[in-house]
This record gives sequence, C-alpha cells and structure tokens, in this order.
Amino acid sequence: MRLSEALRTVVGMTSGPLPSFDPSAGTALSAFDGTGPTAGRLAERLLPVSAEALDRRSADRADPNFLGAVVRHPGTLAVLYSQNRAAHVGTHLAFLPAHLLPASWLGGLVVYLGQLPQQRTTAQADPGADVVLVVLPEPVEPVSAVMSEPAAEGASLLPENTNWAGFRESGPGLDLVEAGILLEAAAIANWHRAHPRCPRCGAATEVVQSGWVRLCPEDGSEHFPRTDPAIIVTVVGADDRLLLATGARMRSTMFSTLAGFVEPGESLEQAVAREILEEVGVRVTECQYLGSQPWPFPASLMLGFTAHTEDTIAQPDGAEVLRARWFSREELVTAVGSGEITLPSRLSISRALIEQWFGDHIAEPVLAATE
Repeated sequence: MRLSEALRTVVGMTSGPLPSFDPSAGTALSAFDGTGPTAGRLAERLLPVSAEALDRRSADRADPNFLGAVVRHPGTLAVLYSQNRAAHVGTHLAFLPAHLLPASWLGGLVVYLGQLPQQRTTAQADPGADVVLVVLPEPVEPVSAVMSEPAAEGASLLPENTNWAGFRESGPGLDLVEAGILLEAAAIANWHRAHPRCPRCGAATEVVQSGWVRLCPEDGSEHFPRTDPAIIVTVVGADDRLLLATGARMRSTMFSTLAGFVEPGESLEQAVAREILEEVGVRVTECQYLGSQPWPFPASLMLGFTAHTEDTIAQPDGAEVLRARWFSREELVTAVGSGEITLPSRLSISRALIEQWFGDHIAEPVLAATE
C-alpha cells in the first residue's frame, strides 16, 4: 500500500475505547470494542507529571509590573537553571527565596512559572507560593570548607549538598509537582535560548509579559513559546502482540515505541499512519489517543496513541529504525527479565504506553551482586 492510500484509510478512523488487559485472564480484552478505559486517561501513576502543578496566572503575568512585584515578595521561591540543568538539594529541586538573590542573578532571564496550589502538593515548598525561574550563565557551586577559588556571588544561599542535574538524571527522585516545574522551566529556558532574535527582521527581541513573550522593538511583532507536537505509538497486531523498535540513536538492546513529528497540514491520526508506514512498513487501521507528556528536549510535546494493524511483518527503514520486533506479553517479560532487551525509562511516556498495553508495571531484571 502506498502512503497516499494509507492516509486515505486513516482519515476514516474514529476514536474509540482503548484496549485493556485483564491479568486474571492472561489475555487482552477485545481492542477498540468498548471494554477498555476512557480515551485520554492514560493511568496517572505511569506519567511523572501532575496535571495541576502550578497556576500560571496568564492574565496577571501580562502586567509589566507583575514580575518585579512577585520577585520582591518574601514568600516567592526561585528555581535556578543553567546549561540544561537545575539546582537540586539532594534529590529534590532547590527552592531559594527570590528576594534574597543577588541583583546580578536577577539581571538575566527571569520567568514567572506559576503559583503552587493552596493545598500542600510538595514537601519542598510552601502551599500557595509563587515560583520564578532564574537562568544563570553557568552553575554556581555552594560554599564548601575546601575551595580553590573564592566563592561566587550568591553561593552562600545554596545548601552544601546542592548539585546541578537535568530531568533525565533527577526525575526519578522528584515528586509530581517538582517534575512539572522542572519540565516547564526547561521548556521555557530552551525556547528563550533558541529564539533571541526576531524571525521577521533579525533584531534582538525584548523579554516581556513575565518571560512568556519576546517583543521585537523594530517591527513590534510578538513571539510566543513554541512547542513541537510529536506522536508516539504502541502498534498492536491482530494477535494482540506489540510492535517495538530500536532507533538509530538508541543503544542496541533498547526497544521502544515508534514516534515522529507531526508535519504541517497534517492531523494527528494522519501522522500516526504516515510515521508507522514510513518507519516499519506497517499499515494501521485504527488509532486512539491515550495521553500526552511535555518533553522539552528541546521543545516537544509527546502525544501518545495506540494503533491497530492487521499486518504481521515489519520492515525497518534502516535509517531511523534499525530493528523491529513483535512481542507477546510473555515474550516481553522474558526478554526484559533476562536482560536481552531494555525498555525506556519510566520517566517517559513511551514506557507508560508499553505498560498500558501490558496491563501492569514490567519488572526490571535483578542484577546479581558482584564480589
């Protein structure tokens, strides 16, 4: 089937209930037949982001005086970010009193992230506190007893066990609110770094609206943060086996879901059909949206789907996908348990999609202790 034919097929797809797994029966319930969970409700426990991490106060942050007043307030907390890493205290995000930060730190990029809920949602910060992002040119190390050089300005504000880490490194130790804050911080910081100039005339833009808009002083155009949508899909065959693949940039033992960016003028369903056909030569006949996850590395929003196919043979394109393999639940458990293959981290929606198909968490292999 040509790509154009596959796309004509997918245009007729209708959203339906998701396939689900009954562990007691050992088999999946009939896919897309109304017996599965509700569309868009990928189990929250599988995705490390709280849906209500912060109130971003979009109306308030447009006030040109809002950010300055928030930063000066004694209760406002600051998250420090530098070179794709955030300041942490132990395994949690470091929240510092914003009004005590050096003027040199506040002279750079400062962005209003939002207000924490009034009920306690994280043990690391006070309920209802405003949170701002402060981007530094380079990480600042805390003051220690043994230092070869004088401490940097503001270093005394950092606890001794301060360390700098990105989401991939620190994500497993963060609570849901912290994870959401760090992903938001990474996304907006990455956008500012990549878009310092006006795309119309090339002039350097100014940061306005509390860090959420860049304004061109030459032509008056406003520029807003960009997110690139990408679909990520579990492909399920007629025999209920799952198709996983190894990408060109993955380690050889890694098997993951298929994914790709949505192209201009394309629906999400069309993107699912096109990407799966291009990467592994498989035609999908039904697809269902499950849930999403921000993945700002640098600027993606991952839109999770499950798709059904009658095809039984997968042919990797040899460029983006090097290997493709069908798994039953028993085969997947055996392959993971033996260490033959590895799955994506539980930080990613890919792992959540795989475990949604499986019906439970998939245990990692227990490594034998070395003498």
